[in-house]
Amino acid sequence: MEMKLRAALIALGLCAGLIGAGPGPYPRQDAKKEGLSVDISVIAISIAVTVQDGGGHYINDLTEKDFAVFENNRKRPLTYFRYDSEAPISLTILLDVSGSMTVQDKLTEIKACLRPFLFSILKPRDEVSLLIFADGAVEVAARHTTSKEEVWAVLEKTEPYGKTALNDAVGVSPEFANKGRYEKRALLLVTDGVENDSQCSPDQALAVARKVDVPIYTIGIKIPLDEDALRKLKKNPAATPSGIAATLERFSRATGGKAFFTRTPEEVTAALRDIKDELSRQYILGYTSYKKLTDEYRQIRVTTPKKNTKVRTREGY
Repeated sequence: MEMKLRAALIALGLCAGLIGAGPGPYPRQDAKKEGLSVDISVIAISIAVTVQDGGGHYINDLTEKDFAVFENNRKRPLTYFRYDSEAPISLTILLDVSGSMTVQDKLTEIKACLRPFLFSILKPRDEVSLLIFADGAVEVAARHTTSKEEVWAVLEKTEPYGKTALNDAVGVSPEFANKGRYEKRALLLVTDGVENDSQCSPDQALAVARKVDVPIYTIGIKIPLDEDALRKLKKNPAATPSGIAATLERFSRATGGKAFFTRTPEEVTAALRDIKDELSRQYILGYTSYKKLTDEYRQIRVTTPKKNTKVRTREGY
């Protein structure tokens, strides 16, 4: 059955005040002292971590002892560690199918690039799902499956329509992506970055998205560079090509993913290969957090004693 994650859910709940809520319902402990009662949530936190050397090469020989995890600058002991470059992944494609994707044949080109990605780059055990968004709704076009044929059959027939509620889509989609069966999960956002129909701001969407341990990888395809062309598509008069790129970059950086900006099919294909390669080389770390219900955003930082390395993970929750 076709399902839609409507942007109205964000407008009525997430953007209206639930953004400050915790990442989910967890068992609580009551700590009582001097007649005061403090509710504390015991939360199992999982984070995907990428480590590269100064030349951008992935480092794949680290052990549990090579990592230190800090939450709000307080070191947390690791309770889980795994590295397996052959482990299957659960990838959710979040595809912009709004009207602006007809300009310069963007949707046609991205479909042509996604076909070999599905059948040649992804492995048989990898599972994939497809979300499409336009006109204020995110539609579950294909649920998580290892059948790439099933996903392609839907993708091939998809046509562009309507306006772009990009921020709303980013807000609701990570929770769906987190339902993938495998430990390595990610959301692949493919869009031209034009925003003209959201009820949420980028900040509000990101506040919701980063509560889920799903990195957002972004392919910004042919972001409008011409101000006259952009003026006809955008909702915010202040939006600029550089501002669009900065927003997409922020979605990815805050969640531990990476943003790619492309103008040719060859660049899209290269980005897809890089994303698959990076997901295969992630470390999965886990730790326990003790959080007061009144606490809000918590910052996460991961370090390694290896010199000249770049460690990337989600910035917090």
